Amino acid sequence: MTTGSRQSPPFAPQLATVIDLIGQTGFCPALTTWLQAIVPFSFTVIFGYSGDSKPIDIFDTFPEHRRRVFVTDYQEGPYLLDPFCQSAVRPVPPGLYRLKTLAPDRFYQGEYFRTYYKRTEIAEEIGFFAEMPGECHVVLSLMREEKVFSRTEFRRLAAVAPVVTALMRRQWSGLAQDFRAQKAGRPEITGQGLDRLTRREREIVAFILKGYSAEATGQALKISTGTVRIHRRNIYAKLGISSQGELFSRFLAGVIS
Repeated sequence: MTTGSRQSPPFAPQLATVIDLIGQTGFCPALTTWLQAIVPFSFTVIFGYSGDSKPIDIFDTFPEHRRRVFVTDYQEGPYLLDPFCQSAVRPVPPGLYRLKTLAPDRFYQGEYFRTYYKRTEIAEEIGFFAEMPGECHVVLSLMREEKVFSRTEFRRLAAVAPVVTALMRRQWSGLAQDFRAQKAGRPEITGQGLDRLTRREREIVAFILKGYSAEATGQALKISTGTVRIHRRNIYAKLGISSQGELFSRFLAGVIS
């Protein structure tokens, strides 16, 4: 065996630093530096989730002019429709996921994507998911502006996912206390006039806004596709609207007010 084959991976020193900084303020920057040594990316953001409560922005690397869209606007309500948020609180097993593998079947045609997510102007987002005590969850997102993560790059990051999620569990084991301290509310899929809808209609509104097709909505709610479409027509008639864009505006007006 050659000397070179015995050498540690080039990112081993950064990982040692991350471990040394568990429980300290330098942990997140060190974790970012280590992951950047494995695969480069443009931004990272770490959100804590607890049910429908407003997510906690644990750490991010956004410049101020980008932070408004990625964090401030997101926390005002769009997070309720985010596939990462929905998957975190479901929850999915710990690990690394591409956004597109978790998104509903019509996500890229849905109003959440068209009205909010396109404003982020990123090529791809992937995330490490970890569960904390007290039914809380942390998602560490890596984002690319120019191009998607290749299969090779994704495999490199997936190979260290058990280490990343273990570090996340150690660092944020007390996240439930942070949510209690912030006394976060639990906004629902509401909005101007949505109180006039039945419970079933409000469920269908949620699926529409998240980017589910009528077929996928019917499967999830165990009703026929035709019934979903009838409900959708009734919803639009009750609200006096004719588009998903107007429906999304009603939703945002409800969660921000």
